[in-house]
Amino acid sequence: MWSGNRDVTVTEYAELPLIPPYLHPGYHDHQYIYGVNFASSGAGDLPETNPGLVIDLKTQALYFAQVGKLLRKILGEEKAKKLLSTAVYIFSVGTNDYAVPFYTNSNGTVVLPYPQQIFIDLVICNITTAIKVHLNFEPMASQLEFTMKMLVLKNKVLHLQGYTIILFPKSRRKLEKQLIKEFNYSILNFYDALLELMKYPSKYGSKEGNVACCGGGPYMGDYSCGGKREIEEYELCNNVDEYVFFDSPHPTESTAEHFAQLMWNGNKDVIDFYNLKQLFHVESIS
Repeated sequence: MWSGNRDVTVTEYAELPLIPPYLHPGYHDHQYIYGVNFASSGAGDLPETNPGLVIDLKTQALYFAQVGKLLRKILGEEKAKKLLSTAVYIFSVGTNDYAVPFYTNSNGTVVLPYPQQIFIDLVICNITTAIKVHLNFEPMASQLEFTMKMLVLKNKVLHLQGYTIILFPKSRRKLEKQLIKEFNYSILNFYDALLELMKYPSKYGSKEGNVACCGGGPYMGDYSCGGKREIEEYELCNNVDEYVFFDSPHPTESTAEHFAQLMWNGNKDVIDFYNLKQLFHVESIS
């Protein structure tokens, strides 16, 4: 398995070890045979998202190309091609691109870098490029997890809801049409699944679906947990397991586990095409 932007607990369901990061100190070239993680905390699809602080998707794809060269050197052309073409690739990217305008405008005025639809199309275009150009070895299986987190940032949540519900699905459908003939893939409907979890937290083992465990302000939506950012004041809940959100942009561990389960064996209500369990056995169901 090769993973982009973050490692996820679905590796446990696949009975795989935790995937180590690219450029891990002491990591030997031959170990890339078993997978590699290109995650960069805070990274986006667009290079202008948190520039200088993260490794953007384009650079991650370039790193992947370097790994491909190493594998060809270690395994030979044919074995490397077979390995890469039958691997599972996980992408969870785009959230930070959409979130940064909200984080960087603490005065309540959100200014998007582009008109809404153009903004979304740029992100989708970059994702498509990473898949179809940088990963041009025609992989059999690609797992695309487009996450649109419900950012409870003061009173800005309704703006992001409309932004996502109305515009994002149109661009996602365009991407699906481009990929469906070339890839076996899975897309987790993260947004609707998250709304369900927020609305009925007790149904899934939590108690609080709207207020974060750590932060400040309405809904604990200030991104201030730890007191080391612009806003230093914050509060911390007593039992994190009762919450869906740890802080405004991050889920709790129990929430992450819930979504890992959905990714692994979710049904058609939350998964498009294959779930991950099916995708790992794609040769037997193609």
